[in-house]
Amino acid sequence: MLFYLIVYDITDDKRRKKIADILEGYGVRVQYSVFECVLNLKQYRELKKRLRKVFKQEEDNLRFYPISDHTLRKVETWGQGLPLTNPLKSKVI
Repeated sequence: MLFYLIVYDITDDKRRKKIADILEGYGVRVQYSVFECVLNLKQYRELKKRLRKVFKQEEDNLRFYPISDHTLRKVETWGQGLPLTNPLKSKVI
């Protein structure tokens, strides 16, 4: 399992909703266009395959940041909102 920070900037409202709906099935929305996901390799590949069907390369921006255990321990969160997604307590799909 690996922790991923997935962020997007999708120009079309309908497409943005589809992308968000897909991501909600794999992780936790922590900001409007930011998701934290804990995925194994199979889940990560499946997620990317599903997103590719909706994503428009020429109009949208989608980024996947894998975060190692070492780096994850150094993440700071400030202010309101959900705490950092705990990889040990995350749901397994």
